[in-house]
Amino acid sequence: MKAILTVLGHDQVGIVAKVSTRLAELNVNIIDISQTLMHGNFTMMMMVTWDDATKFEVIKEKLTDLSKETGLDIKIQREEIFDAIQKL
Repeated sequence: MKAILTVLGHDQVGIVAKVSTRLAELNVNIIDISQTLMHGNFTMMMMVTWDDATKFEVIKEKLTDLSKETGLDIKIQREEIFDAIQKL
C-alpha cells in the first residue's frame, strides 16, 4: 500500500529522525521525501509504502501519537485519496 505523509510545524532538532524512526518501527518504507524550511516553519512530504493494507489505521494512530509528542502536525493519507484531492 502507498500513502502520502505530511509533517508541518515549527522547526526543531530531529524531526526527520523522529518520523523516520517511527516509520521504521512500523516496517514502513520511505520511497520519496521532500522537505523545506521557510522562516522557521518546517514542511515535509513523504511517499511511503508497506505490505499489509490493513495496517493503515495502526500506522495512522502511531503517527498521531508522535504528532502529540512532538507538537507537529503529522497526517497520512492513502495515495488514491491524496491524488483525488489534488485533482479538485
